[in-house]
Amino acid sequence: MAACAIRRGLLSTASKYNQHKCTHRILSAIDFSSALDPKRAQPLCSACGLSSFQQTRFMSSRNRPEGKILEPVGVFEALKQHGKYETGQLFLHSVFGYRGIVLFPWHARLYDRDVSPAAAADRYVPESVAHGSKEVKGKMHTYYQVLIDTRDCPHISQRSQTEAVTFLANHDDSRALYAIPGLDYVSHEDILPYNSTEQVPIQHELFERFLMFNPSRNPPFTARDTLRAWQEKNHPWLELSDVHRETTENIRVTVIPFYMGMREAQNSHVYWWRYCIRLENLGNEVVQLRERHWRIFSLSGTLETVRGRGVVGKEPVLSREQPAFQYSSHVSLQAPSGHMWGTFCFERTDGSHFDVRIPPFSLESNKYDKAPPTGYPL
Repeated sequence: MAACAIRRGLLSTASKYNQHKCTHRILSAIDFSSALDPKRAQPLCSACGLSSFQQTRFMSSRNRPEGKILEPVGVFEALKQHGKYETGQLFLHSVFGYRGIVLFPWHARLYDRDVSPAAAADRYVPESVAHGSKEVKGKMHTYYQVLIDTRDCPHISQRSQTEAVTFLANHDDSRALYAIPGLDYVSHEDILPYNSTEQVPIQHELFERFLMFNPSRNPPFTARDTLRAWQEKNHPWLELSDVHRETTENIRVTVIPFYMGMREAQNSHVYWWRYCIRLENLGNEVVQLRERHWRIFSLSGTLETVRGRGVVGKEPVLSREQPAFQYSSHVSLQAPSGHMWGTFCFERTDGSHFDVRIPPFSLESNKYDKAPPTGYPL
């Protein structure tokens, strides 16, 4: 028998599992087409908040012509309290619900403007913030490069871009970009680990090129030489070093900037960055993003203001059922560094508006002053 723990059910389950360190396996299900209704979660164990069934698989739904069905996927594992997840770890994303597999970890400095300086530990590394007087300190945090199961992409397309990794295409056109679908960056706390007996549990064109099945290992998927070579070759354009976070009126904005490289155009240098943004509604009120307002400062001395409707052509609604939205965009400067900051304008159901701050973040180039070679980055 299978329970149906949707996204919020998964979140609360993971939290209680984390607190009580119970040895129960999770009986759960992920149902992308159910509007993530938390009321559909099944009764939980009174001791640890988990299903009282001792060992069970969780399920995945797919849309078929004859209607929605549930299919077995695997068995939840204990959350890692310390250390990091290894290459080949299968997981569910605790916010967006997709199935994925860990390729390799990154260590980033998380600058959380919601954490007061007094609460910061001595080991934190200070960040110089160009705009705003609030002192911010960075704490090392683990993120993961992951593959998304392509079967789940259609179900999350309204909540998360599945093409978060982009590259500069060639030297002839400084504005040309290309994307690798189904690659994402996932924070350690967003990982809900599970195991599976399938030798190809994730459907993605790069899965079998990057990973091989090895039943003697745990997890039983190990990196191929192709993955190691790809990581080494594209390390400068994949690595995340800083993560910035700030909450305004229960709307949390997380920004991760990436340096993409430099191009020469019309006898000048053009430096490119991409930035990934996640918007999360931590409250109960339904709100909709209406406008964006960016300020972009370049080391060359220019200050640009950008206003527009929505983001990436969308005006996402954030609610209890679908509280998060994630997207990626790009910016170029004719200088090796700069800063970005701004606001998102949200509308409440009563028609009133409020601004949500975008935490200021640096655009820094690095020692790599050339873009990746032309073509597919393998």
